[in-house]
Amino acid sequence: MAIFATGSKEESLDLVQEAMLGFVRLYTARPEGEWNVLFYRVLQSRITDWYRRNAVRKRFMGWLGPKAGEDEQEDPLQGIADTTTMGPADQVFQREFTDTLLKVLKELPLRQQQAFLLRAWEGMDVAQTAHAMGCSDGSVKTHYSRAVHSLRIRLEAFDRE
Repeated sequence: MAIFATGSKEESLDLVQEAMLGFVRLYTARPEGEWNVLFYRVLQSRITDWYRRNAVRKRFMGWLGPKAGEDEQEDPLQGIADTTTMGPADQVFQREFTDTLLKVLKELPLRQQQAFLLRAWEGMDVAQTAHAMGCSDGSVKTHYSRAVHSLRIRLEAFDRE
């Protein structure tokens, strides 16, 4: 989730580390069954703070341009080797689908992205997701539904049926 939010492996590792430290500091006395949801809530707060800091930083430092040697970083997910034995056509299809999926996920509004990742990838139910995101069950359902709808529309070209 942090990688999708930041687009940088290093930034995401920093956010996860900050979230883990904050979680340990605040919630170790809570029952173990609540830890998963509480950790994601802390992580979502760190991601939101990161967005705010970056918005301010870009606003005031944007006119300076990129620093020397600061080029656009390669997507860390692109460097993962494909260990399956698919044929060339399937490999091309899979790569295009994955690239498009990652692009579309990054383009989703933050709350839709969070709801989708928590529900679909982390397997949380609506109540857990709502608690992690700090919103109501209805908001989670709305954000998740909009995310799924957006993904279906943007990825329909890859439907093989």
